[in-house]
Amino acid sequence: MNRSLELDAAISVRLRIAEKPGPLRALAILLAHSGDSWFWGLALALVWWFGDAAWKQRAVVMFVGIAVTAVLVQVMKIAVRRQRPAGEWGRIYRLTDPHSFPSGHAARAILLAVLGLFLGPPWLSAALLIWGPLVALARVAMGLHYVSDVLAGALVGALIALVIGGITM
Repeated sequence: MNRSLELDAAISVRLRIAEKPGPLRALAILLAHSGDSWFWGLALALVWWFGDAAWKQRAVVMFVGIAVTAVLVQVMKIAVRRQRPAGEWGRIYRLTDPHSFPSGHAARAILLAVLGLFLGPPWLSAALLIWGPLVALARVAMGLHYVSDVLAGALVGALIALVIGGITM
């Protein structure tokens, strides 16, 4: 197990760009924040408020998915208690949630990407399928998670989306 954790940390360090200024870091920061739960809660509230019946349904399903995912991820984080990688960037995340496993952002992003396949329209599905993995990668690049954190989060998000998609479709 120690060997796996060491390999995980080594790969994560190689992907890290948090301390390297430039356009790639700026993009990673944008992507890392784009998976924030408050952003999606507000966005889905606006979609529900201004959308037609189909968009209201999408917003409700996605909101429920985000809520279920948040609860499950928090339970797992408390059970595992893996500390985030050392670093300065993302102080708000480090203060409010010191645990890294699994990544809630990766879980949320992949949940939304998979739900997009069930809910459509095709342009939304495509956009979320591109965006989701980029959010997960950005969380590693900015030093907030190890690779295994985002892989576990992605698995959690995908499984919850498949269950919700199976129930709602």
